[in-house]
Amino acid sequence: MKHLAAFLTGCGAVLAAVAMRVRQSAQPMAVHALDDFLALAIGGTEELTEVPSVIGQNPDPDSLHRRIEAMLRRGQDKVCAAIEKSDGLATFQKDAWMKTGGAESGGGGVSAVMANGKVWEKAGVNLSVVWGQMPQEALPAATGKAAEYLKKMNLKPGERVPFFVAALSCVMHPRNPHCPTMHFNYRYFELDENNWWFGGGTDITPAYLDEEDMKHFHGTYKKVCDKYDKDFYPRFKKWADEYFVIKHRGETRGLGGIFFDDLNDRDPNEIFKFCEECLDNVVSAYVPIIEKHKDDSFTEEQKRWQLIRRGRYAEFNLVYDRGTIFGLKAGGRIESILMTIPETARWEYDHHPEPGSEEEKILKLFQTPGTFV
Repeated sequence: MKHLAAFLTGCGAVLAAVAMRVRQSAQPMAVHALDDFLALAIGGTEELTEVPSVIGQNPDPDSLHRRIEAMLRRGQDKVCAAIEKSDGLATFQKDAWMKTGGAESGGGGVSAVMANGKVWEKAGVNLSVVWGQMPQEALPAATGKAAEYLKKMNLKPGERVPFFVAALSCVMHPRNPHCPTMHFNYRYFELDENNWWFGGGTDITPAYLDEEDMKHFHGTYKKVCDKYDKDFYPRFKKWADEYFVIKHRGETRGLGGIFFDDLNDRDPNEIFKFCEECLDNVVSAYVPIIEKHKDDSFTEEQKRWQLIRRGRYAEFNLVYDRGTIFGLKAGGRIESILMTIPETARWEYDHHPEPGSEEEKILKLFQTPGTFV
């Protein structure tokens, strides 16, 4: 299930990338299922000159679909505003798109991308709200519980599966080696009123360890998790540690955070509030760390180490991230699909940090994840 959850982790960014032709279970996913899902996710698209006030088609503003879209859009606006303020130079460019053609599918999205900032090399916060119908064979590409959902829906052989997806995804790559990269994704997937789930999480990837920063970041999310369920933080922290692993390196991508999927074990309104609060705390968890370090001095060697770790980040996203693989196989706009990849990275043959160095200190945590709260 964790491998399948990875596919949806990148959906917000990648669905936008696939659509745009503008400026901007424990079982592995079966290839045929992925191809089927790609076929329904792509389609004709139209660039919009203005960002629509609402993407979803439900006319009731109090419906869960509309409330989720509104929540994700508020999150997009809040994160973009905070990052622009912290950067002090660059602004986000927003592109809107809508799907066209076919009565069975629809939706659209808003991509917000920043480049060449004072603090950030690149940053993106991408929203997608899409719906349609998929072959039953494609559902395992979206969830590890496909068989369970199909049984509950009692569909006839060959009958297509309706779906609605709303997702917001983000990645931030700062310039300063003492400022960590951050990623988040929050999403809702629905097949019908009785078969739905939430997923998401926020994780952090520093090049250098500042234990107070990690206590702040993890502590912020533990506080949110504990408000809803004391089991959430240890469970979702462990999930993040196990998912964000560069298997061929035996290292984690970063120092974790929280990660969850197929969350539907309680009232959807309660999970909605949990996701809303997680998204609302992205700024408070991350931006203070950036403000603390964005003017820190650094050496060429520290920048070199950051670029080596950026290489590891790129390896994870290109080799293991289902969202990136989805976009590349779909033939989407490469620049948008690879938004998650840092602009600059470095690979050195058989590199090992000096014993006792700060670089070795954090590498040991990448090799054996620790606890911070």
